[in-house]
Amino acid sequence: MATYQCSKCGMAVNASCANCNEPLVNDLLTKDDGSTVQISKCPQCEGKIKSPLCCGADMSCAV
Repeated sequence: MATYQCSKCGMAVNASCANCNEPLVNDLLTKDDGSTVQISKCPQCEGKIKSPLCCGADMSCAV
């Protein structure tokens, strides 16, 4: 399961899909301009969300 942790305050969250109850996995989404965005993806239904934020910054993922 993807565990996201804030590098500033240490807050951590585990993420799972509400539709499938599957643990989300860390992934990158490549935008049209070539830049990437960290996302969480469901391995079963392929749903995607932007990775969580804390203290005004993306939380990093340790799988």
